[in-house]
Amino acid sequence: MKRILVILTGGTITMVRNHESGALRPADVETFKAFVPELFAGSVDIEMLPFNPLIDSSDVSPQNWARMAHTVADNYSKYDGFVVLHGTDTMSYSASALSFMLENLSKPVVFTGSQLPVGVLRSDAKENLLTAIEIAAATGNDGKPMVPEVTIFFEDSLFRANRATKKNAEHFEAFDSYNYPSLAKAGVHIQYRPHLIHYPQKQNAPLFVHTKTCTDVAILKLFPGINESVVRAVLNTEGLKGVVLETYGSGNAPSAQWLYKALKEATERGVIIVNKTQCSMGSVDMGQYEVARNLLKAGVLSGYDITTEALLTKMMTLFGESPDDIERVKHQLSVSICGEMTVVN
Repeated sequence: MKRILVILTGGTITMVRNHESGALRPADVETFKAFVPELFAGSVDIEMLPFNPLIDSSDVSPQNWARMAHTVADNYSKYDGFVVLHGTDTMSYSASALSFMLENLSKPVVFTGSQLPVGVLRSDAKENLLTAIEIAAATGNDGKPMVPEVTIFFEDSLFRANRATKKNAEHFEAFDSYNYPSLAKAGVHIQYRPHLIHYPQKQNAPLFVHTKTCTDVAILKLFPGINESVVRAVLNTEGLKGVVLETYGSGNAPSAQWLYKALKEATERGVIIVNKTQCSMGSVDMGQYEVARNLLKAGVLSGYDITTEALLTKMMTLFGESPDDIERVKHQLSVSICGEMTVVN
């Protein structure tokens, strides 16, 4: 019998409605179990470990990511897989962060949540949770886990965590992976796509956890009419180490000389700036247009087709581990560590 640890961090999926006031409140473990009796009627041995207190996903911080990563690591030898219940608003940030924190991961870590609380009649919580558990317990013909990476399961799709983003606040199909196909589709049967799954490069290597993070990073989103004072206010932030530069199209930016100068001055000070398109689909190609070549000249790196969530959390973990090794961080940001982007040479 496979053993799965369900880690309850918080979010809508862990909420129940107070019958007297009608307000939503966090459920204790026993109350939560009562709403999902199917958890203990199958062929999987499930244990639940709640955070105390539970965290609203809007309040999630890098310290919480570290706690999630350590919870997996501390229980790694006891369980065959892990399911993390998390609020949807920042799930793609947390799941992306864990994909970088858990080096040599060889067991499934499946994030899931719901758009409606577990205690609501039409809730999507049960289906998401039960399928996530089945995925976490699934093995191939060789007896090894089907999906030994950090993923997000929602509605009927399993996505690589660092490729997924929240796309909808209303529909049950809350997440999508615009630049990488889903790893599995759930219907009557779960159809896995092994050729798309990221397997550990080092077989039987011990799990190594990177939980040091650095929050001296920023997102600078370009828009028509953006002025120099706004750009410099971000780039001149005290202690700034890295910037996610959200540009237009395939990585284009205004040709204004002041912008080129401000970016170049920042990179020459050691600030690492990575170009990430604002488009949901597509990749950065800074050699295609002259306005993008100006960014290259300013020392800006390409983010290719990475998501903003993955790029930001990747920066945080790399700076946390190597705060003074700028060249190493630059190199790691230019390559794919665990399938987070498609690098075009």
